[in-house]
Amino acid sequence: MPPPARNRRADARRSRDAILDAATRVLDAEPDAGLGAVADAAGVTRQTVYAHFPSRERLLLAIAERLTEETVAAMDAADPDAGPAADALMRLLDAAAATAGRHPVLVRRISAVPVGPRVDHDRHAPVADRIRRVIERGRSGGEFDDRLPVGWLVAATIALAHAASEERQTGRVPGGAAEDALRASLLRLLGAS
Repeated sequence: MPPPARNRRADARRSRDAILDAATRVLDAEPDAGLGAVADAAGVTRQTVYAHFPSRERLLLAIAERLTEETVAAMDAADPDAGPAADALMRLLDAAAATAGRHPVLVRRISAVPVGPRVDHDRHAPVADRIRRVIERGRSGGEFDDRLPVGWLVAATIALAHAASEERQTGRVPGGAAEDALRASLLRLLGAS
């Protein structure tokens, strides 16, 4: 029989996962829903929600962490080491956009949570790392120009991907046109051969 402490930890993990699952569904459907609605959907008490996430902001940041993990897994599944670097980069960005696209309202809400530059940097670090590796591969293979700093190219790639997503979500630029503009902009920025 497992020790009681291990059972409590397992129960706590299950509760936390249930809360995050419920919060993702509830807050994506109704961004202003209260934590009571999240608790009801998770099948736990409000006190349990607050025990894991003392504030709405902490809950949103935990959801952001989970969505980042899902995004990174999708990017890894996009086979970033195969084929031309430009194609690999677009596959990474498409995989990231597909993950974020499943929860557009929630992603916008999370983006509005005020965090410091360090937290924002850390949140994007796993995504940035994958983009960096593809850009470096493209540079070392002669596909991409090497005149601009890699860090700048990574930051600009993320910013352009966010801009394309926002333009698509608001309807200012239709989806296909936003993707085409993103690809053309990135290829120019990277000095793709």
